[in-house]
Amino acid sequence: MNEVMSPLSPPSPLRAGAAWRSTAALLLKLRSLLALAILVLFFSSMTSSFLTANNLSILAKHVAITALLAVGTSFVILAGGIDLSLGSVAGLSGMIAGYLLVDGMRFAGAPHFLPAWLVILLSLACGGIVGWVNGILVTRFSIPPFIATLGTLYVGRGAALLISNGRTFPDLAGDAARHNTGFPLLGQAYLAGIPLPVWLMAMLAFLAWLLASKTPFGRHVYAVGGNERAALLCGIAVSRVKIWTYIISGFCAALVGLIIAGQLEAAHPATGQSFELNAIAAVVLGGTSLIGGRGSIGGSLVGAFVIGVLADGLVMLGVSEFWQMVIKGVVIILAVGIDQLQNRFQLRLQESR
Repeated sequence: MNEVMSPLSPPSPLRAGAAWRSTAALLLKLRSLLALAILVLFFSSMTSSFLTANNLSILAKHVAITALLAVGTSFVILAGGIDLSLGSVAGLSGMIAGYLLVDGMRFAGAPHFLPAWLVILLSLACGGIVGWVNGILVTRFSIPPFIATLGTLYVGRGAALLISNGRTFPDLAGDAARHNTGFPLLGQAYLAGIPLPVWLMAMLAFLAWLLASKTPFGRHVYAVGGNERAALLCGIAVSRVKIWTYIISGFCAALVGLIIAGQLEAAHPATGQSFELNAIAAVVLGGTSLIGGRGSIGGSLVGAFVIGVLADGLVMLGVSEFWQMVIKGVVIILAVGIDQLQNRFQLRLQESR
């Protein structure tokens, strides 16, 4: 008996085309996981020491740095913005911590030294303040995010140089007589055999996931990035949401600067150069759209693992630092290109329904 087709059923070629587009869209969504699996398989086959416990511990520390930056900047990009000041904020926070630990705060002509925990809080507050300034420039003065954060990038880097006149603050271990010891633990301590920065990454990523997916603020961030005009008409305080995304980003960048200073037991004004590029690449690789409104914290974490595995794998293979820069640049271009491709696929899928 011949099969009877409903007149409302689409022709077979159309169904096949829709199925192909759906499959392609799914692969694009899973691109970061696929890239991570391919990189791990490739580097583990090229060098036997890649999956050793020692190397994985080092890799986890490096991934934690990129992941913390990616978690912070995810909120900015989800809301339709961009933050280029991440690296300079990291360098500035480390220099502020170094200044307070080594030179101290001067009152009445005499230095006064603060405990390490207070130094950390003040440095984190500085990162939040820079983020607040970014948000004010973008919302109150209507300066494009790219220009506003590019300006604070230079201001932050210059301020870091001015604090020490370009020199490094060495020996941040502190002095028992000054009651300011313990700062390096932030970057060097281990809990249950796992580096403290990895615990901090996991904790902040979990809190960021809760904030983005389980709170009104998170829904507002997605709404602002998806359609700012519609969000405003719905009564969402768009300016306030944007400002808070930049504050979160600045806080995470400052934490990264403190972790690096703790690992090295020294603060250098050039710390954090090009960190913003790694963070943005990780976020876009993780599926967050550069135009805002689409993405996830989990995806950004996977993207950070891709960047970290790629960087450490290239070092272990002995690839020249110059070629590493070229490869990272290509990865960023590919990440943005794939993001645009995903946008077009989703648009076609919507049109075909």
